[in-house]
Amino acid sequence: MAHALNTSFASSSLVARLRAMADTARASWELHKEYKRTFNELDMLTDRDLADIGIRRCDIADLARTHVYGA
Repeated sequence: MAHALNTSFASSSLVARLRAMADTARASWELHKEYKRTFNELDMLTDRDLADIGIRRCDIADLARTHVYGA
């Protein structure tokens, strides 16, 4: 009795999963960079500038998170 193994499906599935994982990591990294950029730009403003646009300094992290990741 002969046995045949077909590993092409398993290896392409593994490659596809690794590629998807890398794409997800890359997208997460880009979102994190956008969050840090937004946070840093708001954090560099003076308290008076923040008050002029209606933002409290303690709300900067929440605003940056909402801006990048949504509600």
